[in-house]
Amino acid sequence: MTADTAGPRAGDRGGPHGTGRPGTDRHGPARNGAGARRSGGSRRTGWAPGDQILWRYRANGPVHTGVPHICRPVTVVQDTPELLAVWMAPGTVCVKPQLADGTDVHREPLATRYTKPRTTALSRWFGTGVLKLARPGDAWSVWLFWDRGWRFKNFYVNLEEPRHRWAGGIDSEDHFLDIAVYPDRHWEWRDEDEFAEAQRAGLLDREQARRVREAGHAAVEEIRDWGSPYADGWERWRPDPRWPVPALPEDWDRPPVPAEAPVRHAQNGTSVRNAGKTP
Repeated sequence: MTADTAGPRAGDRGGPHGTGRPGTDRHGPARNGAGARRSGGSRRTGWAPGDQILWRYRANGPVHTGVPHICRPVTVVQDTPELLAVWMAPGTVCVKPQLADGTDVHREPLATRYTKPRTTALSRWFGTGVLKLARPGDAWSVWLFWDRGWRFKNFYVNLEEPRHRWAGGIDSEDHFLDIAVYPDRHWEWRDEDEFAEAQRAGLLDREQARRVREAGHAAVEEIRDWGSPYADGWERWRPDPRWPVPALPEDWDRPPVPAEAPVRHAQNGTSVRNAGKTP
């Protein structure tokens, strides 16, 4: 499950800006902030290219409902009613889960991986960056990975709860099961062992597991059709070199503030609405 690591595991999977059409303008304007307001104070419904937001995942299971245990600062590439695209830059400081004794989650045997006590830790995203594409209502997001030198590696379909938007970013819940999709249109299920073990550990009940499988089959149908986003040219996209790497705010795990809530200020003077941005 990619969502509980701070970078791709060894051997794993690997529009733009303004108009949002791949293959046109490759770079968007650099901006700081969550984009909740335009200059002059007028509200808008979406984020602008260059805005910095948080992409978070809640911990699984009934005990941890609503508590984020993964947080990744990202830069907005495109935000329209049809698609949210964000860039996670190399070197981004993220939050990931780890076992309470300090053991990396994926170094723990699968049989006890989801039953031992957990905490969170900081980790820097290594390797190349990741472009994430998410359509409203989809129970998955599509990630793009590159090797060094911008050689496209593969798409990765991360099955997850449809994302909830809030003032500082989006929240979701990872569903363990994933799909790797390669440039030759070959695809394969990934992390089926984790998906099965999560059910045995009580992190997914039978109905949830059924819905996850159903979402996975819907995603596979889109892969077979090879429509959007696979045929949209996103593999040719490149980030604006002016974009700074977003900083991880101290209050990365704060409760989600409704997107239209009034701006309030944290003790350090940082706007809570914009706390996901680089000061």
